[in-house]
Formats: sequence, structure tokens, C-alpha cells
Amino acid sequence: MLFSLDSGVPVLPAEGFSGDTETAVCFTGHRETGVIPYKNEPIYQSITTRAVQLMLFRYIDMAVESGYRSFISGLAVGTDLWAAKYILAKKRSDTDIKLIGVMPYLRHAERFSPWYKEILAEVERGADVLLTTNTSPAVIYGKKGAGENTSPDVYRDRNYFMADHASAVISYFNEGSFKSGTYQTLNYAARQGKKIRRFGLEDVYALIDECGPDLESIRRRLVFMENVFEMPY
Repeated sequence: MLFSLDSGVPVLPAEGFSGDTETAVCFTGHRETGVIPYKNEPIYQSITTRAVQLMLFRYIDMAVESGYRSFISGLAVGTDLWAAKYILAKKRSDTDIKLIGVMPYLRHAERFSPWYKEILAEVERGADVLLTTNTSPAVIYGKKGAGENTSPDVYRDRNYFMADHASAVISYFNEGSFKSGTYQTLNYAARQGKKIRRFGLEDVYALIDECGPDLESIRRRLVFMENVFEMPY
């Protein structure tokens, strides 16, 4: 039996997992460093980050409203853990919602900040199942040939697994970020015919333009946003 190095929760091999793909959504998105402040002004960093999170949460709400019940998080800093923590909150009032955590390898969080490690442990303890796509305790990410226990494929394998086990993807992706793992995941999901619901900084900036840098106004506007999961595209 494998156990998480951060929460002590049992971790199962991903290859043995089966679930209802049709009602499952996975997440992919940038880290917090991928949030460029509104008007490129540092004073707007906090409001921009919070607006990204609120739009992500609204997309999750819309997925739930449309019948999705399982949510797959890759447990990375930023989008993945923001989404996972929000799912935990929703699970308190809707016991039909399931959170599935998928780590790329057991030591993936070694470089997380203490704050994100705390969030990760909370998410792992609250998840319905915790999986890993690489079961070797020694493996870490690294370029091919960098060492006996390094692998360049651990994140790709995790990303593809999530897309394979979902029918839809929720993504925070900024145009032009073509060298990111988020783009890799979206590109693969598109090739597999998955439904992709994406937003980026252009959408967040437009929201702030409309509402001003006021969180309550942004919250109210998002409530009336049309359900993207019920649109044909």
C-alpha cells in the first residue's frame, strides 16, 4: 500500500481506477504565477487573482448544475488546488459530488510552499479517492538521461489520464502559453473529442472592466453568466 507523503492518505495506482467518464470533469490551468495583474499594475494583483478564482468557481457551479458529479484534480499549485478546495466546500452540501485527486508521482509536492502543502494535505484528506500515475517512491521529474530515477513523462502521463477519464475539461488558460502543461492537456483533450470550457485573462480583464475592481460586483455579475456547459460549442 502506498501513502501520500503530505497527508498520509492511502494512494492507489491510477491504472486500476474506473469511474463514470460521462459525468466527470477534469481541471487544467496555470499556476498563480500565470495571473498577470489587471493593467499590468501590481496594485491589482490581488483582485485579478481573486477574479480568476471566482470565474473558476462559477464554471464548477455550472458543471454541477449541468449534471457533472465527479471532479478530477491533478493536485498542482494554482488552478488544480483552487478547484479542489472549492469542490471540498461543495461536497459539504451535496454528497453526490466526488473529488478525485491524481498525483503525477509520490514526491511531486517537495517544492510546494508551506501554504500550498497545507492546502494539498487538506484536499487529499477530503478527496474520495487519491491516485498516482507513477507508483515508484523514488521517481521524480527530470529530463531524459538526467538520472536513474528521473522521468520526463510523469506530468504528461498524469494529464492524459485525467483527460481520458473525463468527458469535459475546465481550464484557466491564457492565449499564447503554448509551452505549458495546460496547453499539452487541452491539445490532447481536444484530439480525444472532450468538451472544453476555457477562460483566460482576457475574460477576467473584461469582467474587471465591466464591474470595476470590486469583488462583490464581480460575484454578482458571475451569478448571471450564461451556463457554458449548455452552449453548443
